[in-house]
Amino acid sequence: MKNILILGCTGSVGESTLKVIEENRDSFRLIGMSFHSNSARAIEIIEEHAPDFVYTNIEDSKTAIKDMSKTSFEILSGSNDLEKLLTIDNVDIIISAISGFAGIEATILAAKTGKRILLANKESIVVAGDLLIPLAKEHKTQIIPIDSEHNAIHQCLLSCTDSNDISDIVITASGGPFLNHSLDELSTVSIKQALAHPNWSMGSKISIDSATLVNKCLELIEAKYLFNLDESKFSLIVRPQSIIHSIVTFKDGSSISQMSNPDMRVPIANALSFDRKVPFKFKPLDFSGMRLDFLPFPDDRIFLEEMARTVCSDGGLLGTIFNAANEVAVASFLKEEIKFSDIYSVIERTFDTKSMSNNIDLESIYEMDKETRIQAKKVIESLP
Repeated sequence: MKNILILGCTGSVGESTLKVIEENRDSFRLIGMSFHSNSARAIEIIEEHAPDFVYTNIEDSKTAIKDMSKTSFEILSGSNDLEKLLTIDNVDIIISAISGFAGIEATILAAKTGKRILLANKESIVVAGDLLIPLAKEHKTQIIPIDSEHNAIHQCLLSCTDSNDISDIVITASGGPFLNHSLDELSTVSIKQALAHPNWSMGSKISIDSATLVNKCLELIEAKYLFNLDESKFSLIVRPQSIIHSIVTFKDGSSISQMSNPDMRVPIANALSFDRKVPFKFKPLDFSGMRLDFLPFPDDRIFLEEMARTVCSDGGLLGTIFNAANEVAVASFLKEEIKFSDIYSVIERTFDTKSMSNNIDLESIYEMDKETRIQAKKVIESLP
């Protein structure tokens, strides 16, 4: 029996993890969870899974779960309690699924525990990869990505013992709901259209990132750190069907791909496995009627890829700047303050390649994140 702690339990990744647990109750138990403001759903999860520890920093959320009388659990809150939650002896696996920059502190603390981390919070790597990866190595913490593309790469590389044997790694993109739209056409799209991903069911932030293709650029940066390879080893390819999630080509000319239907339970189940495959009821691929299309990354969005590659090559605080500018732009779009196409302008005009430092720590990251968000808001105010 493996005890699981889910950070961000009421989000889409948390929900997918719970579904895998529910089909494998003889193998996994939810021992702890954190959530933000969705107290109604948190209460349902607590009643269903009876965790020992529940963490939230929101006063209204704490009040809501305090009123529960049928289930016994310890309520945790604040930085000290977060560290306590992550270092509980009985925790075997930590799911890092808090969305955005907010998940960085928890992921950094988790890297010090020596436990297995299933990482969905790509921002932790994008912003703090220079801190997180060395910490994980120092404490012998295993990090397994559970977004579909990086988990696919992880699976494809299991048989590779020498990174010098790798010729190329394809990070695939669905293209989102606006695959065939030009930048000019994107100026009039609605929030509803942007959230309507053709293949995946995800939270609002990552759905917008997928629609802009920024998500793929964040994944490029993440891949560089996770697999300790130069960014030149990775290429971005659009495959609209979301069936092939990665392709690794080796220097002997052979290529290995990972395929599955678009279902977050697939990478989660893979990452949860230790000595056996974790089963669940899934929709099998229909190879007889399958169509697979491959398209280049859109020319009019290449500037995004170029910024991501600059982050990879130059490092420093550029990842923090790129991420913060995007988060501010996406939040503004979701509030109907800017047009969809303005997201690109905010990122491009906020991105400053001169803001680099070789001395990266959490304090400098938080300070740069704050400064960048202020600058991004100024850019938004200046938009026509």
